[in-house]
Amino acid sequence: MRTKSSFKLPSIPSFKESLLQWGQQFGEVMWLDGNGHKDPYSSFDALLAVEAHTSLRVDDQNGFEELTKYQNEVGDWIFGYLSYDLKNEIEQLESHNYDGLDFPKLYFFRPKKIIRIIGDRVHFLYMKELKDEIEPDFRAISAFPVGRQTNTSSINIKMRIFKDAYYNKVDQLLAHIHRGDVYEANFCQEFYAEDVVIDPAATYGRLNSISRPPFATFFRSGEMYLLSASPERYLKKEGSKVISQPIKGTARRAAGTSEDTHLKMALACDKKERAENIMIVDLVRNDLSKGAIRGSVGVAELCQVYSYAQVHQMISTVTARVLPSKNPVEIIVETFPMGSMTGAPKVSAMKIIETLEATKRGLYSGAMGYFDPNGNFDFSVVIRSILYNADKKYVSYSVGSAITARSVPEREYEECLLKARAMREVLEGGKGG
Repeated sequence: MRTKSSFKLPSIPSFKESLLQWGQQFGEVMWLDGNGHKDPYSSFDALLAVEAHTSLRVDDQNGFEELTKYQNEVGDWIFGYLSYDLKNEIEQLESHNYDGLDFPKLYFFRPKKIIRIIGDRVHFLYMKELKDEIEPDFRAISAFPVGRQTNTSSINIKMRIFKDAYYNKVDQLLAHIHRGDVYEANFCQEFYAEDVVIDPAATYGRLNSISRPPFATFFRSGEMYLLSASPERYLKKEGSKVISQPIKGTARRAAGTSEDTHLKMALACDKKERAENIMIVDLVRNDLSKGAIRGSVGVAELCQVYSYAQVHQMISTVTARVLPSKNPVEIIVETFPMGSMTGAPKVSAMKIIETLEATKRGLYSGAMGYFDPNGNFDFSVVIRSILYNADKKYVSYSVGSAITARSVPEREYEECLLKARAMREVLEGGKGG
């Protein structure tokens, strides 16, 4: 189905940047970059998939059903996303909040060209009819000029929910918690700008240079763009093994080594943050147990603190085993949306936050990733991400935090601003062109 060829990476540090820039000529692009993180579950260091041979776009209902058919029929690599609002197909839920981006609910494409970097080699997986383009493309990428690009319009970021309204909404959530309706809910808010033009590749480059996350993503489908600095894996399937790595718990980084170490240790010992994380671990274990082999669900890591460029994060790793006959899309349906972005109990939390949030989440807090020809998959959580509709000239990023009985509205608001810092810096730093 695909012609494979590999080359030793050129001795130039900018090959990855050249590869991404070379990919900008195509209307469909998926770029995944691990940024050198030593992820034991990663299948490659970086990957570029471009130029759709076929694609699947779902705007209304039956997204998962259509994805199952498409994934089975194609039997090849497919790349794309699942929006948060697919939850409405799984549970009796609705989404009627304002949506400034207007992305499809679900989009996947089968690329003509896939290029993977693994260690010191670059691997080309091209459709057979394009095999003669492999060597010319390798030479073109190796010599591709990487120039500095800038935004072309000033950006004035607006808040969809102002501080006092945010405090009020958190108080309402706390009332639900104290009544026993939920015991944790992830409440999110949008920051946005209208009538703006940005350079998506340059904006992604700045965001990635600030954050250096393990699940960096640049995605394009026509005029729709995702520029993601996600630190969180939603779900990966490799053979019979399934892995989920929910994040709950965030602390800022400090310039001084002593203060930074203190902040990291304080996060590791923070009772509220640990309680949040453990609640979601229990939810993820329950979700995975729906389709896992009995007795196979376990916790490989609990409340481990990892350090990234701007923040420390508390991460747990939950694993399970599934039967070889298990449909891969079914595993996603059983666990979607990810518990770290909803709360617990999951359905009650989703109902409540839908009434309090001011905008439709759409792709934010959904999932982005791929299926391979063997039915394996890997998806990250769409957080710490900039979404851009070039046709509508609308740019957006959202952030959230987990509200529990111990939450203080002022601290939750500060956590949201901390998570938003990189996106705001990237966008507002481009003012004036």
